[in-house]
Amino acid sequence: MRGLALGDQVGVGNGVAAENLRLLWKQARAPVVVPLLQGAVYVCAAMSVMLFMERVYMAVVILCVKLLRKKRYTKYGLEAMKEDLENNNNHPVILVQVPMYNEKEVYRLSIGAACGLSWPPDRIIIQVLDDSTDPFIKELVQLECQRWAAKGVNIKYEIRSNRNGYKAGALREGLKKPYVKECDYVAIFDADFQPEADYLWRTVPFLLENPELALVQARWKFVNADECLLTRLQEMSLDYHFSVEQEVGSSTYSFFGFNGTAGVWRLQAINDAGGWKDRTTVEDMDLAVRASLKGWKFVFVGDLSVKNELPSTYKAYRYQQHRWSCGPANLFRKMLKEIIFSERVSMLKKFHVIYAFFFVRKIVAHLVTFFFYCVIIPTCVLFPEIRLPKLVTVYIPSTITILNAICTPRSVHLLIFWILFENVMSMHRAKATIIGLLEANRVNEWVVTEKLGSAGKQKAASKLSKKLRFRIGERFHVMEVLMGSYLFYCAIYDVCLGRDHFYIYLFLQAAAFFIMGFGYVGTLVPNQ
Repeated sequence: MRGLALGDQVGVGNGVAAENLRLLWKQARAPVVVPLLQGAVYVCAAMSVMLFMERVYMAVVILCVKLLRKKRYTKYGLEAMKEDLENNNNHPVILVQVPMYNEKEVYRLSIGAACGLSWPPDRIIIQVLDDSTDPFIKELVQLECQRWAAKGVNIKYEIRSNRNGYKAGALREGLKKPYVKECDYVAIFDADFQPEADYLWRTVPFLLENPELALVQARWKFVNADECLLTRLQEMSLDYHFSVEQEVGSSTYSFFGFNGTAGVWRLQAINDAGGWKDRTTVEDMDLAVRASLKGWKFVFVGDLSVKNELPSTYKAYRYQQHRWSCGPANLFRKMLKEIIFSERVSMLKKFHVIYAFFFVRKIVAHLVTFFFYCVIIPTCVLFPEIRLPKLVTVYIPSTITILNAICTPRSVHLLIFWILFENVMSMHRAKATIIGLLEANRVNEWVVTEKLGSAGKQKAASKLSKKLRFRIGERFHVMEVLMGSYLFYCAIYDVCLGRDHFYIYLFLQAAAFFIMGFGYVGTLVPNQ
């Protein structure tokens, strides 16, 4: 009897607590929660309009460039400059830097491509900056450099005792070598990049023609874009970046960022800007902004492509996107005052760098995509008193999506998948952006993007056919599953009690979160 009485008291206590919570929610819902949610809708709507206007502006510029059939780099007489170089035999000395870190699968490809560049042998230096921590890989890279040196290539194998500054530190140390003093320009290629033999002939003349030019940037060509759905969707996003964002920045003489690879720098400009700094994980963007504030100009050569590899595993892609989202936000935090008080550039250029390049593209784009389309819109389904304007929930995002998709016509049929995929990834990008702005934990996290190369993929496929061994932690992603569950709940609620048809989108988006949450995206590479 004593136990029964105690049980009754517990049950009554729980019932009272639940009733109190329901009463508290009822009292707070109308005066507190609904106004806050409505305010969040207005803020996100404003950010959506900002993003929309930026995309439309870039679309107009690209349309004009296409109609006029004249891009900025076409004004240079490239053939005449090449002919003058050959006739006068006054080739500048070029340094080619190839930074790498435990690149077992691609080191031969990158070193071979760099050594195969067409330029007078006595006027080019290949510098392999090996930060590998695996002694076996280090030995392989060194032997490959020795093999090319035996063929008469002027190649230098450089190592450090530590990895301070990661890639920025390696590039900075590489420029301190005595033989670099005789060089005029430096070309940089990441370990998975394979430039064509005529790359230098199609870039260096631009720098020779215009002494105000600091950087010539080429676009990327993806050798594994057809490998899986993950790489196809990445191609759609990156094609827009190169075909529109980079081209607009170059064509309007405003600003565009260095992509960290497949570019040629004037060494004088690097030194004038203060050299490589490792204060953020986007050392390439950091250098480009500082050089731009010093008055240097850049040109993007859209018809010159350099082959490279896209990350084909979801884990590698997540780490890459964290770095690419956190780094710019953190750089914006560090450089805002420097940009505002710069005396070498116009107010218009300052506005472009602060508002368009950083705020809208690097911060607003990530935050609004996640919080509006994955959090606020689903939550508003639970509050029928809040009306969502179709302009910002349907028409604006549809227009933005179409403007992005037309850059990759062959993948238009994947448009729905791309939308859902980008919304899932926006969760990680928004998180990384907030970390960068607040300079919180993981702000300086640097995980080298895993590269498989053709040989690595063949090995992975053979192992996969024999036996698959996956750690549960690598296949199961808690945040994606939780978000998928919430969206699924909102979809069910909308079916039963809602008055709109948002449940169609919510079911699809929940499925995308579940698919990525349970690891069914990208290539599957077994553990070693």
